[in-house]
Amino acid sequence: MGYLSMTHPFTWPSPAKLNLFLYINNQRPDGYHELQTLFQFVEFGDELHVTPNHSGNITISPEIEGLAVEDNLIWKAAMALRAHTDNQKGAHIELTKKLPMGGGIGGGSSNAATALVALNRIWSVNLSDDELAEIGLKLGADVPVFVRGHAAFAEGVGEKIVSVEPQEKWYLVVRPNVSISTAEIFTHPDLTRNTPKRPLNKLLNCQYENDCEKIVRLLYPEVDKQLSWLLQYAPSRLTGTGSCVFAEFDSEQTAQNVLAKLPDSVSAFVAQGRNISPLKQALSTFKSQTNQTI
Repeated sequence: MGYLSMTHPFTWPSPAKLNLFLYINNQRPDGYHELQTLFQFVEFGDELHVTPNHSGNITISPEIEGLAVEDNLIWKAAMALRAHTDNQKGAHIELTKKLPMGGGIGGGSSNAATALVALNRIWSVNLSDDELAEIGLKLGADVPVFVRGHAAFAEGVGEKIVSVEPQEKWYLVVRPNVSISTAEIFTHPDLTRNTPKRPLNKLLNCQYENDCEKIVRLLYPEVDKQLSWLLQYAPSRLTGTGSCVFAEFDSEQTAQNVLAKLPDSVSAFVAQGRNISPLKQALSTFKSQTNQTI
């Protein structure tokens, strides 16, 4: 198989996600936690500009300070795809970084998924979503959701996934200036671990909550401060294990009005929730522009 000849790199979105709710049901004897969570993408994220070449090498720019290229999930995704398909194709990937690292909105996992989806198409490898998701799962638990590109309900340890259609609300996402360790939260003795499992239809019609929020607010006063502020204006909560918090609104203007009240020193953005990932939309555009057969 060859690959698509391209003179200009195509821009592939790498969207953020929010956990609209997160409940921890129990901790298994092996230490893993069983949970129920709802993922939705937002119309905001990083961008990958991917250009294939004959070098046989995967190069990434710019370098991320403190992160070796071999530890970059984009590089790991590209190498995993090459190993799975036994090809020696190369590519240069330029990353435009907008999502905060360690923010709980899926930046690294989304980057890995975008690399898999983009290179699968550019290299004419043509693996199915299921095959790409299987590769992605070895890179991170959230990568398959980004690969499949549809809002999803996940349970078990995150491996049981079904597509869902939550409301596509507007969100104001705020990033407190702290970095939170997922392991620290999940090993905390006071973490809620006994929320009863509920059927999806009931969960979707209850008030959404996050079982990690109480511990994160206790350990990180800056998160508590930002969340308390947001709660003055709208229903608000933590996403994942943090550190990003978000408020939900019915209109963009209302969200923008609250954003305008934040100090310039606070990192924040407004975006609409999307049940179909911007990555999936870009893939359709790419196929139509290049007249590739599916």
